[in-house]
Amino acid sequence: MSLSSALSIAQSALMSTSRQTSVVTRNVSDASNPDYTRRIAVVTSTAPGARSVDIQRATNDLLFRQNLSALSAYSGQNALYSGMDQLDVSVNGVDNASSPSTAIANLQQALQLYATSPSNQNLGSSVIDAAKQVVRSLNEGSQAIQDFRTQTDGQIDTAVKDLNSLLGQFQDANQAVISGTRSGSDVSDALDQRDALLKKIADYVPISTFTRGDNDMVITTGDGTTLFETIPRSVSFTPSAGYAAGAAGNTVYIDNVPVSAGSGGNTSANGKLAGLLQLRDGVASTMQGQLDETARGLITAFAETAPSMPNAAGLFTWSGAPAVPAAGTLVNGLAGTISINAAMDPSAGGNATLLRDGGANGAAYVANTSGGASYSSLLVAYGDRLDQPMTFDPAAGISATSSVSNYAANSIGWLQGMRQQASTAADAKEALAQRSSEALSNATGVNVDQEMSLMLDLEHTYQASARMMKTVDDMMTALLNAVG
Repeated sequence: MSLSSALSIAQSALMSTSRQTSVVTRNVSDASNPDYTRRIAVVTSTAPGARSVDIQRATNDLLFRQNLSALSAYSGQNALYSGMDQLDVSVNGVDNASSPSTAIANLQQALQLYATSPSNQNLGSSVIDAAKQVVRSLNEGSQAIQDFRTQTDGQIDTAVKDLNSLLGQFQDANQAVISGTRSGSDVSDALDQRDALLKKIADYVPISTFTRGDNDMVITTGDGTTLFETIPRSVSFTPSAGYAAGAAGNTVYIDNVPVSAGSGGNTSANGKLAGLLQLRDGVASTMQGQLDETARGLITAFAETAPSMPNAAGLFTWSGAPAVPAAGTLVNGLAGTISINAAMDPSAGGNATLLRDGGANGAAYVANTSGGASYSSLLVAYGDRLDQPMTFDPAAGISATSSVSNYAANSIGWLQGMRQQASTAADAKEALAQRSSEALSNATGVNVDQEMSLMLDLEHTYQASARMMKTVDDMMTALLNAVG
């Protein structure tokens, strides 16, 4: 081997070592970046003594797809669970303190006390006050649900805008990958950016991807709808300014295909959008139906009856009074409009004794015909009706036959059961997302200890190349001295 060949080999070794050292240094500096993929410097011999260094990314497509799927599942589940927590407190209060069920229980107690001493008008006024609290809990609960639906609608609108923005960013990153691939330049950073955007997109909708020539990527949703192909597909949504009970929410469309809401406590929703749609149109609407049915049950339980006369709204009234709502039929928005009959409300100029004696709808409905101050039969009957089975609309999501008091309690149980399922599923899906992320990181992320060990090896290689160059230099100096 000639001295010039030896020098060329040493120089090539130094250059390749320098390139490898640069890659290791970059790996170490970005070790804490969750969106960074480890770079690998692959050394290739191109001629005797000559070397070239190619930069490659550590990838694992299977683990990456699993991570995207897990992220979507957890995002949808977390959106549902977080929303249900907020909805529970808004409607029922902390520990159900302001729930209709608690208010109805207090009304029953007030009725029992009044029935034991029907001549005590203070106790009569207490029943009216307790009934007002029932009305307040239903009115405010109904309003809270519709406010929640409006708020969730706004979150859906924000999510759609964010998703469209991410797709626009993905277009730029994808084009950078394509251009770099065609020119033969290093596209590692652009690929990292594109993968990071895929994770963010998966937070909103479940996605699948496949790569075409020049590393061009196509994104589809879980049901096969095209989300991105060369350019982003339109994700559209029209928010509503406000909601009324029974009003349907607007649909989210991806490339003119509607996005389906999730269902169940362990929701089928993958992605934030499906979870929010389930909250707005599923959970919240069902709760509204249960409040409306509770209100209808109360109007029915306290209706005044008389021989040969139709039942008429008594203590609790509504817009259709004096008629009583049809049995077993949901009346949308009833919980928001139920009120106390002014004829029995002292603060409205009424008389609380009408609750004891009957007659708010005229003389034909008077039960205490003798006017006895100790008459309690009607009060006892009202209390009994609260615990007697009646028919409820199954569209509200709980048992079709129940007493009013049990129905209100079952409504809380329904929500708590859903919340428990959602909580358990959220923990499980979060753990899966974390494990898949850790597995992906272990396969494609940076191990600092491994990089530092590699750096030590490169240092030894550098030293060997430097010694070789020093030896060649010494030999050439000795040769020149001999010639001179």
